Amino acid sequence: MQYNHKEFCCVVFSKVILQHHVLDSKHLKFRTATLKGEKMLFENLNIIEPIQKALKAEGYTKPTPIQEKAIPHILEGKDLLGCAQTGTGKTAAFAIPVLQNLFSEQKNVKGPKSIKALILAPTRELAIQIGESFTAYGKYMGLKNMVIFGGVSQKPQTDALKAGVDILIATPGRLIDLVNQKYIDLHNVKHFVLDEADRMLDMGMIHDVKRIIAQLPKKRQTMLFSATMPSEIAKLLGSIMVDPVKVEVAPVSSTIDTITQGVYFVEKKHKKSLLIDILQDKSIASVLVFSRTKHGANMITKYLDKAGIEAQAIHGNKSQNARQLALNNFKEGKIRVLVATDIAARGIDVDELSHVINFDLPDVPETYVHRIGRTGRAGMKGIALSFCDEEEKQQFKDIEKLIRKSIKIIEDHPYPMNPNAAPVVKKDEPKKSYTKRTGQTGYSRRKKVAQKSI
Repeated sequence: MQYNHKEFCCVVFSKVILQHHVLDSKHLKFRTATLKGEKMLFENLNIIEPIQKALKAEGYTKPTPIQEKAIPHILEGKDLLGCAQTGTGKTAAFAIPVLQNLFSEQKNVKGPKSIKALILAPTRELAIQIGESFTAYGKYMGLKNMVIFGGVSQKPQTDALKAGVDILIATPGRLIDLVNQKYIDLHNVKHFVLDEADRMLDMGMIHDVKRIIAQLPKKRQTMLFSATMPSEIAKLLGSIMVDPVKVEVAPVSSTIDTITQGVYFVEKKHKKSLLIDILQDKSIASVLVFSRTKHGANMITKYLDKAGIEAQAIHGNKSQNARQLALNNFKEGKIRVLVATDIAARGIDVDELSHVINFDLPDVPETYVHRIGRTGRAGMKGIALSFCDEEEKQQFKDIEKLIRKSIKIIEDHPYPMNPNAAPVVKKDEPKKSYTKRTGQTGYSRRKKVAQKSI
């Protein structure tokens, strides 16, 4: 199906705005209808009053499908495998029951605090987001959580650890460092969560994860969450879980139905100009742009700044402070555009993010699902646009094959490329042959001339 460039953006975005107005103007009526018409609410999940109070303060009354299915099993102490794509509310699906179980257990525990729950996350950003969730849901419970990650001084982290922590959220590298330095003891962990396990595999962290698991007590509750289920993750399950309950709320290759997807076929040299053309629409309030490389993210940001569109980049070469500043500026609406690489973007959770733009298509089709899942969260609508050049047509086909649907082609734009043109295949350039030079080299000749002139 083919769409006009301006019509696609305007019509779809107007639907997003319309939904916001409906929810704002009829907020109380909407909540009342939910209470009367829906059977399942958080209060039906046997959640204790302190957490119920915190959830109400956050504006949450109705659990998402993954929360509805996972919370009862985790409350019962069962091991759980959660297959859910990003944006489905899986953080609360484990944070709420872990908090409740710890709250019940702490009544019988005396003495200084020790780490009772460990949550592993692949990136700093995701770890911070998880920490914020634990703080929000556990604000009335007296449980202390902290987040540790690399790229910053460890002293503030070690000082906080000495004061005592109930819940530790960590990235694997920094956790191993502090365990080796004897700052962290994992022998009292009763609840272990491995979040975004597939991304850890992609990032080469799986061996670090296994080293950490070896430090944990054999008797514990284990929860693993993953948007996809690669074979190596499936193999890991047998060694770390006991009779796990599997909860799956959507096919691992699916994209959220509330996200409208579109693709621009455009030559590589015109991608930046097309991006600027799209961003001229001031009604697009927030855009997350994905670049395949760190260098590419920097170049896109510079190009947008020159065009008068304020943007910031977030990737692995940026310091933690710079990454957090860029993320905060984006969340607070100080900048419209955040340009990110896949690893850095994992864990970015921005309320009401309207657009995701794939400036470069990912090499792994599952990554596309992760990317566009940044928008269309919590039932809101979102728009995911992709740029496909002549070298990326195979990736585009692989994405459509994975998600089992055709992505709408936006044909009428200023920089069209024939979508039926044959993909460009990169060929290895033949090695240049060099004829061995005989006789004197240039250096030898220059040396002799210099000697004669002396």
